Amino acid sequence: MHKRHSIRYWWWLLPAAFGVALAARAEADKLATRIVVPAQRYDELVSDAVIESTRQTEIAAQVPGRVTALYVKAGDRVRAGQPLLAVDQRAADQQLAAVRAQAAAAQAELDVARRELERTQTLFARKYVSQAALERAQARYQAASAMTSARLADTRAAAVVPTLHSIAAPYTAIVARVDVELGSMAMPGTPLVTVFDPGALRAVATVPQSRAATLRIQSAVRVELPDLPEPQRWQTASAVTILPLADPQSDSIKIRLALPPATDEAIRPGMFARAHFPVGTPHARLMVPRSAVIRRTEVDAVYVVAGDGSVTLRQVRLGETSADQVEVLAGLSAGERIALDPLAAAKR
Repeated sequence: MHKRHSIRYWWWLLPAAFGVALAARAEADKLATRIVVPAQRYDELVSDAVIESTRQTEIAAQVPGRVTALYVKAGDRVRAGQPLLAVDQRAADQQLAAVRAQAAAAQAELDVARRELERTQTLFARKYVSQAALERAQARYQAASAMTSARLADTRAAAVVPTLHSIAAPYTAIVARVDVELGSMAMPGTPLVTVFDPGALRAVATVPQSRAATLRIQSAVRVELPDLPEPQRWQTASAVTILPLADPQSDSIKIRLALPPATDEAIRPGMFARAHFPVGTPHARLMVPRSAVIRRTEVDAVYVVAGDGSVTLRQVRLGETSADQVEVLAGLSAGERIALDPLAAAKR
Protein backbone atom coordinates (compact mmCIF):
# COMPACT_ATOMS: atom_id res chain seq x y z
CA MET A 1 0.00 0.00 0.00
CA HIS A 2 2.84 2.39 0.90
CA LYS A 3 4.74 1.52 -2.29
CA ARG A 4 1.71 2.33 -4.44
CA HIS A 5 1.48 5.82 -2.90
CA SER A 6 5.23 6.40 -3.49
CA ILE A 7 4.94 5.61 -7.19
CA ARG A 8 1.97 7.92 -7.51
CA TYR A 9 3.99 10.70 -5.75
CA TRP A 10 6.94 10.44 -8.20
CA TRP A 11 4.57 10.61 -11.15
CA TRP A 12 3.40 13.97 -9.81
CA LEU A 13 7.05 15.20 -9.52
CA LEU A 14 8.03 14.37 -13.10
CA PRO A 15 6.22 17.35 -14.71
CA ALA A 16 7.79 19.69 -12.18
CA ALA A 17 11.28 18.36 -12.88
CA PHE A 18 10.67 18.66 -16.60
CA GLY A 19 9.60 22.29 -16.09
CA VAL A 20 12.80 23.04 -14.19
CA ALA A 21 14.84 21.60 -17.05
CA LEU A 22 12.97 23.70 -19.58
CA ALA A 23 13.54 26.80 -17.45
CA ALA A 24 17.26 26.07 -17.27
CA ARG A 25 17.40 25.60 -21.04
CA ALA A 26 15.51 28.88 -21.51
CA GLU A 27 18.00 30.59 -19.22
CA ALA A 28 20.82 29.14 -21.30
CA ASP A 29 19.24 30.48 -24.45
CA LYS A 30 19.37 33.98 -22.91
CA LEU A 31 23.18 33.90 -22.76
CA ALA A 32 24.49 36.37 -25.36
CA THR A 33 26.81 34.61 -27.80
CA ARG A 34 28.51 35.21 -31.10
CA ILE A 35 29.92 32.96 -33.79
CA VAL A 36 33.56 33.74 -34.51
CA VAL A 37 34.13 34.51 -38.19
CA PRO A 38 37.28 35.82 -39.92
CA ALA A 39 37.36 39.54 -40.70
CA GLN A 40 39.50 41.38 -43.21
CA ARG A 41 41.85 43.58 -41.21
CA TYR A 42 45.05 45.52 -41.87
CA ASP A 43 48.22 45.00 -39.92
CA GLU A 44 49.09 47.99 -37.77
CA LEU A 45 52.11 50.20 -37.28
CA VAL A 46 52.03 51.63 -33.77
CA SER A 47 53.91 54.88 -33.24
CA ASP A 48 54.34 57.07 -30.19
CA ALA A 49 52.56 60.41 -30.36
CA VAL A 50 51.88 63.49 -28.26
CA ILE A 51 48.69 65.52 -27.97
CA GLU A 52 48.84 69.12 -29.15
CA SER A 53 46.32 71.93 -29.32
CA THR A 54 45.71 73.41 -32.74
CA ARG A 55 44.59 76.61 -31.03
CA GLN A 56 46.97 77.63 -28.27
CA THR A 57 47.88 81.23 -27.48
CA GLU A 58 50.57 82.83 -25.36
CA ILE A 59 49.09 86.13 -24.19
CA ALA A 60 51.51 88.99 -23.51
CA ALA A 61 51.08 92.56 -22.31
CA GLN A 62 51.20 95.31 -24.92
CA VAL A 63 52.20 97.98 -22.38
CA PRO A 64 54.60 97.89 -19.42
CA GLY A 65 53.35 98.00 -15.86
CA ARG A 66 52.91 96.11 -12.64
CA VAL A 67 50.28 93.38 -12.40
CA THR A 68 47.57 94.77 -10.13
CA ALA A 69 44.99 91.98 -10.48
CA LEU A 70 45.18 88.29 -11.36
CA TYR A 71 41.79 86.70 -11.96
CA VAL A 72 42.67 83.16 -13.11
CA LYS A 73 44.91 80.22 -12.32
CA ALA A 74 46.11 77.23 -14.33
CA GLY A 75 43.26 74.85 -15.12
CA ASP A 76 40.48 77.45 -15.07
CA ARG A 77 38.00 77.52 -17.93
CA VAL A 78 37.41 81.03 -19.30
CA ARG A 79 34.96 82.58 -21.73
CA ALA A 80 35.83 84.74 -24.70
CA GLY A 81 36.41 88.30 -23.45
CA GLN A 82 36.70 87.28 -19.79
CA PRO A 83 39.41 89.31 -17.94
CA LEU A 84 42.54 87.34 -17.10
CA LEU A 85 44.67 89.97 -15.39
CA ALA A 86 45.13 93.73 -15.11
CA VAL A 87 48.22 95.94 -15.38
CA ASP A 88 48.57 99.23 -13.50
CA GLN A 89 46.99 101.92 -15.68
CA ARG A 90 47.36 105.02 -13.50
CA ALA A 91 50.00 106.54 -15.76
CA ALA A 92 47.81 105.87 -18.80
CA ASP A 93 44.82 107.52 -17.10
CA GLN A 94 46.91 110.59 -16.27
CA GLN A 95 48.21 110.77 -19.81
CA LEU A 96 44.65 110.53 -21.15
CA ALA A 97 43.53 113.35 -18.84
CA ALA A 98 46.41 115.55 -20.03
CA VAL A 99 45.67 114.89 -23.69
CA ARG A 100 41.98 115.66 -23.18
CA ALA A 101 42.91 118.97 -21.53
CA GLN A 102 45.11 119.84 -24.50
CA ALA A 103 42.26 118.96 -26.85
CA ALA A 104 39.91 121.23 -24.89
CA ALA A 105 42.43 124.09 -25.09
CA ALA A 106 42.82 123.57 -28.83
CA GLN A 107 39.03 123.61 -29.25
CA ALA A 108 38.82 126.90 -27.32
CA GLU A 109 41.53 128.41 -29.51
CA LEU A 110 39.63 127.25 -32.58
CA ASP A 111 36.44 128.94 -31.33
CA VAL A 112 38.34 132.21 -30.85
CA ALA A 113 39.91 131.96 -34.31
CA ARG A 114 36.51 131.26 -35.87
CA ARG A 115 34.92 134.33 -34.30
CA GLU A 116 37.91 136.47 -35.26
CA LEU A 117 37.68 135.29 -38.86
CA GLU A 118 33.95 136.05 -39.00
CA ARG A 119 34.53 139.62 -37.71
CA THR A 120 37.40 140.19 -40.13
CA GLN A 121 35.31 138.96 -43.05
CA THR A 122 32.52 141.42 -42.09
CA LEU A 123 34.96 144.33 -41.79
CA PHE A 124 36.67 143.38 -45.04
CA ALA A 125 33.32 143.42 -46.84
CA ARG A 126 32.84 147.01 -45.60
CA LYS A 127 36.43 147.82 -46.57
CA TYR A 128 37.43 148.58 -42.97
CA VAL A 129 40.40 146.14 -43.02
CA SER A 130 42.96 145.21 -45.60
CA GLN A 131 43.36 141.99 -47.58
CA ALA A 132 46.40 141.15 -45.48
CA ALA A 133 44.37 141.29 -42.26
CA LEU A 134 41.81 138.94 -43.74
CA GLU A 135 44.51 136.47 -44.80
CA ARG A 136 46.05 136.54 -41.32
CA ALA A 137 42.66 135.71 -39.77
CA GLN A 138 42.14 132.88 -42.22
CA ALA A 139 45.62 131.47 -41.52
CA ARG A 140 45.04 131.63 -37.76
CA TYR A 141 41.74 129.77 -38.12
CA GLN A 142 43.28 127.06 -40.32
CA ALA A 143 46.15 126.59 -37.86
CA ALA A 144 43.74 126.33 -34.93
CA SER A 145 41.58 123.85 -36.86
CA ALA A 146 44.60 121.67 -37.67
CA MET A 147 45.77 121.78 -34.05
CA THR A 148 42.32 120.79 -32.82
CA SER A 149 42.21 117.83 -35.23
CA ALA A 150 45.64 116.71 -34.02
CA ARG A 151 44.65 116.98 -30.35
CA LEU A 152 41.45 115.00 -30.96
CA ALA A 153 43.49 112.28 -32.70
CA ASP A 154 45.85 112.20 -29.71
CA THR A 155 42.83 111.84 -27.43
CA ARG A 156 41.49 108.87 -29.37
CA ALA A 157 44.91 107.21 -29.31
CA ALA A 158 45.36 107.86 -25.59
CA ALA A 159 41.88 106.48 -24.87
CA VAL A 160 42.96 103.11 -26.31
CA VAL A 161 45.95 102.74 -23.99
CA PRO A 162 43.97 102.13 -20.75
CA THR A 163 42.08 99.30 -22.46
CA LEU A 164 45.43 97.58 -23.13
CA HIS A 165 46.01 97.30 -19.38
CA SER A 166 43.12 94.82 -19.03
CA ILE A 167 44.07 91.50 -20.64
CA ALA A 168 41.14 89.26 -21.63
CA ALA A 169 40.74 85.77 -23.09
CA PRO A 170 40.69 85.82 -26.91
CA TYR A 171 38.30 82.84 -27.09
CA THR A 172 36.65 80.25 -24.85
CA ALA A 173 39.57 78.25 -23.52
CA ILE A 174 41.33 76.56 -20.62
CA VAL A 175 44.19 78.31 -18.85
CA ALA A 176 47.24 76.12 -19.40
CA ARG A 177 49.83 78.22 -17.59
CA VAL A 178 50.17 81.49 -15.66
CA ASP A 179 53.71 82.89 -15.84
CA VAL A 180 53.25 86.02 -13.71
CA GLU A 181 52.62 86.83 -10.06
CA LEU A 182 50.59 89.60 -8.50
CA GLY A 183 52.79 92.70 -8.23
CA SER A 184 55.42 91.56 -10.72
CA MET A 185 56.43 93.69 -13.70
CA ALA A 186 54.85 92.93 -17.07
CA MET A 187 56.82 93.88 -20.15
CA PRO A 188 55.58 93.99 -23.76
CA GLY A 189 56.21 90.73 -25.59
CA THR A 190 56.71 88.64 -22.45
CA PRO A 191 54.10 85.83 -22.18
CA LEU A 192 51.92 86.17 -19.11
CA VAL A 193 49.15 83.59 -19.59
CA THR A 194 48.86 80.62 -21.96
CA VAL A 195 45.42 79.34 -22.97
CA PHE A 196 44.24 76.59 -25.32
CA ASP A 197 40.99 75.49 -26.92
CA PRO A 198 40.08 72.01 -25.53
CA GLY A 199 37.89 71.34 -28.55
CA ALA A 200 40.72 71.68 -31.08
CA LEU A 201 43.24 68.92 -30.40
CA ARG A 202 45.45 66.68 -32.49
CA ALA A 203 47.97 63.90 -32.02
CA VAL A 204 51.38 64.28 -33.64
CA ALA A 205 53.06 60.94 -34.36
CA THR A 206 56.61 60.21 -35.46
CA VAL A 207 56.90 57.52 -38.14
CA PRO A 208 60.05 56.11 -39.78
CA GLN A 209 60.38 57.51 -43.28
CA SER A 210 60.94 54.00 -44.65
CA ARG A 211 57.45 52.95 -43.49
CA ALA A 212 55.60 56.01 -44.78
CA ALA A 213 54.80 54.42 -48.15
CA THR A 214 53.10 51.44 -46.47
CA LEU A 215 50.61 53.53 -44.48
CA ARG A 216 46.97 53.25 -45.51
CA ILE A 217 45.77 56.60 -44.18
CA GLN A 218 42.62 56.42 -46.30
CA SER A 219 41.44 53.83 -43.77
CA ALA A 220 40.58 54.68 -40.19
CA VAL A 221 43.59 55.71 -38.11
CA ARG A 222 43.05 55.18 -34.40
CA VAL A 223 44.65 57.09 -31.56
CA GLU A 224 45.13 55.36 -28.22
CA LEU A 225 45.34 57.37 -24.99
CA PRO A 226 46.71 54.87 -22.44
CA ASP A 227 46.22 57.18 -19.47
CA LEU A 228 42.45 57.46 -19.98
CA PRO A 229 39.75 54.90 -19.14
CA GLU A 230 37.24 53.50 -21.60
CA PRO A 231 35.67 54.83 -23.76
CA GLN A 232 37.90 57.94 -23.99
CA ARG A 233 40.95 55.74 -24.44
CA TRP A 234 40.32 55.18 -28.14
CA GLN A 235 39.77 58.01 -30.64
CA THR A 236 39.43 57.89 -34.43
CA ALA A 237 41.29 60.59 -36.33
CA SER A 238 38.96 62.89 -38.26
CA ALA A 239 41.77 64.02 -40.59
CA VAL A 240 45.33 62.88 -41.32
CA THR A 241 48.09 65.21 -42.51
CA ILE A 242 51.57 63.98 -43.44
CA LEU A 243 54.06 66.82 -43.07
CA PRO A 244 56.29 67.10 -46.16
CA LEU A 245 59.57 67.69 -44.30
CA ALA A 246 61.58 64.81 -42.84
CA ASP A 247 63.95 64.91 -39.89
CA PRO A 248 67.40 64.05 -41.29
CA GLN A 249 68.76 63.06 -37.87
CA SER A 250 66.08 60.50 -37.01
CA ASP A 251 65.06 59.75 -40.63
CA SER A 252 61.43 60.15 -39.62
CA ILE A 253 58.39 62.21 -40.56
CA LYS A 254 55.65 63.84 -38.54
CA ILE A 255 51.98 62.96 -39.05
CA ARG A 256 49.18 65.06 -37.59
CA LEU A 257 45.99 63.28 -36.57
CA ALA A 258 43.07 65.62 -35.92
CA LEU A 259 40.89 64.43 -33.05
CA PRO A 260 37.12 64.84 -32.98
CA PRO A 261 35.76 67.59 -30.72
CA ALA A 262 36.01 66.43 -27.13
CA THR A 263 32.86 66.10 -25.05
CA ASP A 264 34.86 66.61 -21.86
CA GLU A 265 38.24 67.98 -20.83
CA ALA A 266 40.01 64.69 -20.13
CA ILE A 267 42.31 65.04 -23.14
CA ARG A 268 44.96 67.70 -22.62
CA PRO A 269 47.96 68.94 -24.63
CA GLY A 270 51.17 67.13 -23.73
CA MET A 271 49.50 63.77 -23.06
CA PHE A 272 51.22 60.63 -24.32
CA ALA A 273 49.41 58.76 -27.09
CA ARG A 274 49.89 55.96 -29.58
CA ALA A 275 48.88 56.15 -33.22
CA HIS A 276 47.69 52.92 -34.85
CA PHE A 277 48.26 53.17 -38.62
CA PRO A 278 46.86 50.53 -41.02
CA VAL A 279 49.67 49.16 -43.19
CA GLY A 280 50.06 46.70 -46.06
CA THR A 281 47.07 44.83 -47.41
CA PRO A 282 44.12 43.44 -45.42
CA HIS A 283 43.96 39.73 -44.61
CA ALA A 284 41.62 37.43 -42.69
CA ARG A 285 41.96 37.54 -38.90
CA LEU A 286 39.87 36.14 -36.07
CA MET A 287 38.55 39.09 -34.05
CA VAL A 288 36.49 38.85 -30.86
CA PRO A 289 35.09 41.59 -28.61
CA ARG A 290 37.52 42.68 -25.92
CA SER A 291 34.71 42.41 -23.37
CA ALA A 292 34.42 38.67 -24.09
CA VAL A 293 38.01 38.01 -22.97
CA ILE A 294 38.83 37.44 -19.31
CA ARG A 295 42.27 37.52 -17.71
CA ARG A 296 43.21 35.25 -14.84
CA THR A 297 46.74 35.99 -13.62
CA GLU A 298 48.66 35.90 -16.92
CA VAL A 299 46.19 33.72 -18.84
CA ASP A 300 43.73 35.05 -21.43
CA ALA A 301 40.60 32.98 -22.01
CA VAL A 302 37.11 33.02 -23.49
CA TYR A 303 34.00 30.98 -22.75
CA VAL A 304 33.18 28.67 -25.66
CA VAL A 305 29.53 27.62 -25.95
CA ALA A 306 28.90 24.14 -27.38
CA GLY A 307 25.89 23.11 -29.44
CA ASP A 308 24.14 21.61 -26.41
CA GLY A 309 24.51 24.87 -24.48
CA SER A 310 27.39 23.74 -22.27
CA VAL A 311 30.08 26.32 -21.57
CA THR A 312 33.84 25.70 -21.43
CA LEU A 313 36.57 28.13 -20.43
CA ARG A 314 39.34 27.97 -23.03
CA GLN A 315 42.75 29.62 -23.04
CA VAL A 316 43.59 31.76 -26.09
CA ARG A 317 46.61 33.65 -27.36
CA LEU A 318 45.85 37.24 -28.32
CA GLY A 319 47.33 39.55 -30.91
CA GLU A 320 46.68 43.18 -31.77
CA THR A 321 44.05 45.13 -29.87
CA SER A 322 41.75 47.75 -31.35
CA ALA A 323 39.15 50.01 -29.77
CA ASP A 324 36.68 47.19 -28.99
CA GLN A 325 38.12 44.12 -30.72
CA VAL A 326 41.12 41.90 -30.13
CA GLU A 327 42.75 39.38 -32.47
CA VAL A 328 42.88 35.70 -31.48
CA LEU A 329 46.06 34.03 -32.75
CA ALA A 330 45.53 30.58 -31.22
CA GLY A 331 43.02 28.63 -29.14
CA LEU A 332 39.91 29.41 -31.15
CA SER A 333 38.66 28.39 -34.59
CA ALA A 334 36.36 30.08 -37.04
CA GLY A 335 32.75 28.94 -36.62
CA GLU A 336 32.93 28.40 -32.88
CA ARG A 337 30.51 30.25 -30.63
CA ILE A 338 31.71 32.32 -27.68
CA ALA A 339 29.90 33.97 -24.78
CA LEU A 340 29.86 37.76 -24.93
CA ASP A 341 29.32 38.13 -21.17
CA PRO A 342 32.00 36.19 -19.25
CA LEU A 343 30.34 36.87 -15.88
CA ALA A 344 27.06 35.36 -17.01
CA ALA A 345 28.85 32.42 -18.60
CA ALA A 346 30.84 31.74 -15.42
CA LYS A 347 27.59 31.14 -13.53
CA ARG A 348 26.65 28.29 -15.85
